[in-house]
Amino acid sequence: MKVIKEGFTVYHNFPIKVLSNEVFKAITNPQDLVHWWPLKCTGIPKLGAEYNFFFGEPYNWYGEVVKYEEHSSFYIKMTKSDKDWSPTTFGFNLYEKDDGITWVHFFHTGWIEENDHFKHSSYCWALLLNGLKNYVEKGIIIPFEDRN
Repeated sequence: MKVIKEGFTVYHNFPIKVLSNEVFKAITNPQDLVHWWPLKCTGIPKLGAEYNFFFGEPYNWYGEVVKYEEHSSFYIKMTKSDKDWSPTTFGFNLYEKDDGITWVHFFHTGWIEENDHFKHSSYCWALLLNGLKNYVEKGIIIPFEDRN
């Protein structure tokens, strides 16, 4: 018998060797997001705004900004996606250190099941967040088709 628990969460904490304003821009600005995550993206970085994350058909997903604190926190609640992602929220909390390093505390919470999609998404987030780090620190852009 399979036991289903609510509230599974992916966590990733890592440093980026730039100031928090640069990291914040890369996680909120659609023109930067497309360099490390979706194929196409639209949205305005402000509370209540809608973002569109397009990964190719049929992956045309939407989310709403549910937390926005400039240079420190940015959360998106998924509003239209596949059944596993729809009840979820992902977010970034940024902590700038005196030595010019920003610690990124990432989470993706609200997963209903710890299923294969949850596990695959956790792995993908690790790869994508490494892409974010390389993009912000070194200007490296991995082509979309090579991101997973």
